[in-house]
Amino acid sequence: MTTRLLILSDTHIPKRARALPAPVWEAVEAADLVVHAGDWVSPGFLEELGRRSKRLVACYGNNDGPELRRQLPLVARTTVEEVRLAVIHETGAAAGREARMDARFPEVDLLVFGHSHTPWDSTTPKGLRLLNPGSPTDRRRQPHRTYLTVDIDGRNVRPMLHELPS
Repeated sequence: MTTRLLILSDTHIPKRARALPAPVWEAVEAADLVVHAGDWVSPGFLEELGRRSKRLVACYGNNDGPELRRQLPLVARTTVEEVRLAVIHETGAAAGREARMDARFPEVDLLVFGHSHTPWDSTTPKGLRLLNPGSPTDRRRQPHRTYLTVDIDGRNVRPMLHELPS
């Protein structure tokens, strides 16, 4: 069996965009699990994404106010097939990230994070997979707005980065 994840972060709705782009909503509907790594900004968007997702796992980010922080954890955790997953917004600077995350999340197989708006895919020396989807609404210094889909089959994790037109 394969489980399809949609991974989002840094949507900043309604500050950076009024809504998610149509291709992202299509990916929400196709996903078995939607993962959001924080910086929602609007509690209404959390409600809408939760309503339209089959299942949602999410955390809050640094731009999320008290209402979102009451509803969401700093670190969200779940297991997908045989993969132990954690979701956090911030991991600090890129330099030294792998060693810091190995130390902080020794019991995790896949760590999803956000904050930088920069897509990231690496594996730490201890085997922890790190994924950042970028942002589907605010590309910042990147050439494109982005999001990730991930297929998980047992312990196999296969991410695909999707670029949206600028």
